[in-house]
Amino acid sequence: MNKNPLVNSFIMKETAWQKEYEALREIIETSSLIEEFKWSVPCYTYHDSNVLLMHGFKEYCALLFVKGSLLKDENHLLISQTQHTQASRHLRFKSVGEIRESQLIIRQFIKEAIILEEEGRKVEFKPTSEFNIPSEFQQKIDESIELKIAFSTLSPGRQRGYLLYFSDAKQSKTRTARIEKYIPFIIEGKGLHD
Repeated sequence: MNKNPLVNSFIMKETAWQKEYEALREIIETSSLIEEFKWSVPCYTYHDSNVLLMHGFKEYCALLFVKGSLLKDENHLLISQTQHTQASRHLRFKSVGEIRESQLIIRQFIKEAIILEEEGRKVEFKPTSEFNIPSEFQQKIDESIELKIAFSTLSPGRQRGYLLYFSDAKQSKTRTARIEKYIPFIIEGKGLHD
């Protein structure tokens, strides 16, 4: 594997997880994945498809398998980042020792992830129609045909983004405030993070 200079810089600048990144990189470089740098983190691809990302958090560093939900995980090592995550899964590490102990498992997951790409396997996403529409948002949709049409023309991903963001608020007044703030964005055809 050719080492990407942007990944070299990323690892050199890292303070908290530098040694762990180097250990993970050593394992990944024995595979047929291509090292790239996307979304400000190392990304490993197979035939232009994103397979895994390497990144760090405060408590741990991780390998994120883009189609992790399709991987065989009999020991339940792969972790969903949030309750709403449908496709990706993390393998988390707190030390180089943990990485070294897990290298056979890491290699197996990488091998299986590459096979998924070769087979063209796709994650079956839950349809947007199955997501909960908060009552506060449903009321706004019922009151405004413009909002109803604008929301229905958003991509399924943008619709899910809004529904999850609105639903995550525990109090009705917070849900209402979020909805009020983003109605103009929805009407303009924009997503939550556009």
